[in-house]
Amino acid sequence: MTDYALSARRSSKWGDMWASICANKAALFSLLFILLLVVTAIVTAITDALGIQILPYDPNLTDMNNAFIAPNAEHWFGTDQLGRDIFCRVIDGTKVSLSVGVAAVSIALITGTLLGAVGGYFGGRLDNLIMRAMDVILSVPSILLAITFMAAMGRGLDKAVLAIGLVSIPEYARIARSCVMSVKANDYIQAARVTGCSNLRIILKHIVPNITSPIVVRATLGISSAVLDTAALGFLGLGVQPPFAEWGDMLARSRSFIFSAPYTLIFPGLAITITVLAFNLFGDGLRDALDPRSRRR
Repeated sequence: MTDYALSARRSSKWGDMWASICANKAALFSLLFILLLVVTAIVTAITDALGIQILPYDPNLTDMNNAFIAPNAEHWFGTDQLGRDIFCRVIDGTKVSLSVGVAAVSIALITGTLLGAVGGYFGGRLDNLIMRAMDVILSVPSILLAITFMAAMGRGLDKAVLAIGLVSIPEYARIARSCVMSVKANDYIQAARVTGCSNLRIILKHIVPNITSPIVVRATLGISSAVLDTAALGFLGLGVQPPFAEWGDMLARSRSFIFSAPYTLIFPGLAITITVLAFNLFGDGLRDALDPRSRRR
């Protein structure tokens, strides 16, 4: 097959995938919302690093004279018990939830995929050792294991990223292993062996690129799980420390005011719910787009 034909085939594949996502309105709107979150997170992170204030109010500045102001034209989401603008804190908390989600999933995806690929390719005792280790991790609820890691390592955003990433490794390892076991029997793998390719080269060049579809879909869904885990750790006081904004921490510090000032919980809760829902819906649409038998037209 010529280079032109390969290029045309790839273009057609990506075009079909995009058409499938566009036909799935829920997935398309979820993608647009995710892009909005990403842009918001990047802009707030850059402006914070440069010391530029683009939000209407400083999300970390307390003002007891303006505590518990109900939502109005000046404070869209109201203010919390310390007089901080909830809308600005929700926007500022976006960068924390997304950065932790993406970083944790990256750790789990890279580590889990390599472990699963090595175990599935070589089989035998190595495969059995890796999979039994993954089964041990899976035997404990992920959030409890993450809390255990946090208790051992201490509080902080970097510890939360590492803890959430470690407890998510088995999911990617099992997916990668099952895919590798079906791929390694193909003729092109046998041909690579005959031509003298090393095992490492075969795994990285010929196997891993052919098992990316299910792993990418799982990573998309995994970000939603990581956002939830981040919120749970923040709710327990193990994630981002005050005064910085994080959705789970905002819920924890407002739970005493659920009846007197419910808006202090509603808006951070909606941010978590809508974000998780968007990643789940987009993940479902991406799964359909990557599977030619399920594509919408």
